[in-house]
Amino acid sequence: MADPKPKLLNREVSWLEFNTRVLDEALDPATPVLERLKFLAISAANLDEFFMVRVGGLRQMLAEGRELTSPDGLSVAAQLTEVDQRLRQLVADQYACLLTQLEPALTAAGIERAQIDQLPPEQLDHLELVFKRDILPVITPVAVESPATIPQLPGLSVTLLVRLKPADDTPRKPRFALLRLPRGFQRFIALNDTHHYTYLLLEEVVAKFVERFFTGETVHECVAFRIARNADLTVREDLAGDLLSQMREVLDARKTSACVRLEVDERITKTSLAFLQAALKITTTETYLLPGPVDLSAYRAFLKLKGFDNLRDEPWPAQPSPAVPPGASMFDLIAKQDILLFHPYESFEPVTRFLDQAADDPDVLAIKQILYRTNENSRIVAALTRAATKGKHVTALVELKARFDEARNIEWARALEQTGAEVIYGLRHLKVHAKLCIVVRREPTGLRRYCHFATGNYNEVTAGLYTDVGLLTCDDDLAADATAFFNAITGYSQPLRYHKLAAAPHGLRPRLLDLIESEIERCRQGQPARIVAKLNALVHQDIIHALYRASQAGVKIELNIRGICCLCPGVPGLSENITVISVIDRYLEHSRLFYFHHGGESLVFLSSADWMPRNLDRRVELLVPVENPAARARIIEILETGLRDTVKARRLLPAGRYERVKPQPGAAIRSQEVFHHQARAAAQQARQDLYRVFEPQVPQA
Repeated sequence: MADPKPKLLNREVSWLEFNTRVLDEALDPATPVLERLKFLAISAANLDEFFMVRVGGLRQMLAEGRELTSPDGLSVAAQLTEVDQRLRQLVADQYACLLTQLEPALTAAGIERAQIDQLPPEQLDHLELVFKRDILPVITPVAVESPATIPQLPGLSVTLLVRLKPADDTPRKPRFALLRLPRGFQRFIALNDTHHYTYLLLEEVVAKFVERFFTGETVHECVAFRIARNADLTVREDLAGDLLSQMREVLDARKTSACVRLEVDERITKTSLAFLQAALKITTTETYLLPGPVDLSAYRAFLKLKGFDNLRDEPWPAQPSPAVPPGASMFDLIAKQDILLFHPYESFEPVTRFLDQAADDPDVLAIKQILYRTNENSRIVAALTRAATKGKHVTALVELKARFDEARNIEWARALEQTGAEVIYGLRHLKVHAKLCIVVRREPTGLRRYCHFATGNYNEVTAGLYTDVGLLTCDDDLAADATAFFNAITGYSQPLRYHKLAAAPHGLRPRLLDLIESEIERCRQGQPARIVAKLNALVHQDIIHALYRASQAGVKIELNIRGICCLCPGVPGLSENITVISVIDRYLEHSRLFYFHHGGESLVFLSSADWMPRNLDRRVELLVPVENPAARARIIEILETGLRDTVKARRLLPAGRYERVKPQPGAAIRSQEVFHHQARAAAQQARQDLYRVFEPQVPQA
């Protein structure tokens, strides 16, 4: 008999399991050493965000006395206790990885961290010259008379705490000063060496010559530290006022929010540590004493080192889509057939070309687009700006509440607005996360709408780093749905029933539940039933319980979930028909793709939404059917290949831990490598087909 309260895994613990899988890539000796260093840096950056958002939110709830119980039955205090234990182990593993594995491997490969006290005199003289010329004029020491007078410190910036010799009249009272390292400075200082890349950390150089900042004083101690501040701050959308000004208030509030973590060199004395903890209003629970450099995320800079290509992955350049010949009109191509793009194996260029051509085409009347995260110097934003200056009707919904991109979005949205574009600054109470662009074009037969739906953002940088799928179509029903959807979120229209789309927060979750129930019913009737889903996170209890019911009915369920998974697979009588894998490889798995057998009809969807409460209940998201036979078959192939991965996949066990999938002898499959080879082969075939058009026919003898 099934448990009346089906088992769920804790969300926070599941996220930490994901970051452990990221760190596993840094520990894998089969991965090139600079790529291992990249994964270490990514795991450190992930932890920064986890502290600022998840730990910050939990501690805020605890401080406010909100006794909420997580779906798996843990109180806020219990979650913090569990999370703290796992965080400390994860941090210890990160530093063990750097100090005992990566640094020796890097040294052997010619990238060496120098010991500043062992430098020969000529190098030390050169370093002193660099300090005097480039560092001393920029950094400003700030005296701190007491913990209460510590200046405002920004989160995630490295600072040096300097303890000076006490004054003669107060010999027992220590004196302190701060030296904040400028964020614009290179963290790693290279020493000229003809055979190796030898480097020092900026804080080591400053500490070596620290007495130059305090003429006539004696420095007793100089240690590096860094803080993280609570970033789980949201707009009070129940208050009057415009969203733009409220977002600016949130950004200001983050600069002064509570400190949720202190990282500091483990060599710090008890006197200095007590001063810092008192000044930052932080306890031992929030303090991490580190055996190595603070801020391991800074090591991402090593990926830009020149001359060490042998220490990196083999390049996998994005291939041109075989459906998009060079220089062709995107409108002509889309009018012939739907185009499915699979990034980053296939280039993002067709998307930027679509917007560029829309901006310059005199027959294009309007462009409507939702923008969540974009990159600096974005071609897409430039195209929208150009279109607006040419008199086209441009409407951009810019999500100001995209966490950690708020300031950038505010800046370029205001600039876009000044060109004459109509800019909507998100929605009250809901975050708009859907990925959609609509181009309205005048043609001989009348107006035609061209649409781009996607699983990822309109960001040319992340399109080369994240795996995502996009669909270009002029299907009449999808175009009509897309227009109605866009009008509903930019105006006062009530959410509609769409022909083909399903949209959160009202229709997407019911649609998913209906699809799952349909597989259950077919299985009960003796028909084959199967569900395959690829997404980033599975947290929503309604979806999990529906999948449990499907498993109990005999539906085969295969899930490829990169990050958080609160569903517990493989439990007899509950989820024995469910398997969950997670693929961590050179690209961040980001696409959301779904397949339902549906009696052999093969219903296939792409989506902007993960299966989480925030996506299905508190955001504006889209679920898009893929009906073109070739595109549908391609997505099914993508799903199947991911499930067969035996190199970079880990399998979720019933207890919540993950284990590597073990390949059969001679049958190792690395899904991302397969996708790269497929894209390259398809591009080569497309080039050959293009040349074959001009191949002369030779008479047969």
